[in-house]
Amino acid sequence: MLQVQLEVGPDPAEVGRARRWARSRLAGSGIQDDEPLAETLVLLISELVTNAVVHTGCPAVLRMLFAAEGGVRVEVADTSDRPPQPRHAEGEDTNGRGLELVDGLADRWGWQREGAGKSIWCEVDRAPVTPSGGQGAVSPGRVRC
Repeated sequence: MLQVQLEVGPDPAEVGRARRWARSRLAGSGIQDDEPLAETLVLLISELVTNAVVHTGCPAVLRMLFAAEGGVRVEVADTSDRPPQPRHAEGEDTNGRGLELVDGLADRWGWQREGAGKSIWCEVDRAPVTPSGGQGAVSPGRVRC
């Protein structure tokens, strides 16, 4: 398993830097920028890093772990001991959708205590390639890449 990580400062501008960094690391791992998996992972990273920066005001560490079978685990660790607070946004609300997006896009997600803070993680599996060369079936409610 290959692991890469990026330290993220407590500044909203860091979210864009984290997305750019993630795209370059995905390409380096063989996941092309135009693959749906890359777009899904970049969106998940954007949401998790935004949550860490906006809701904690603390620096964070973004980690990507690449499994041999093609799945990717994303972790964002921060020094806040406050657990994540999933919310449900209504109609015109401008925030509150982050963890709902993570739940809808990731195959699995959760959080755990890490030192004095916590780590929020999600995993996306890479769908097996079928003998005809296409991707496997898409599960309802999940983006499979």
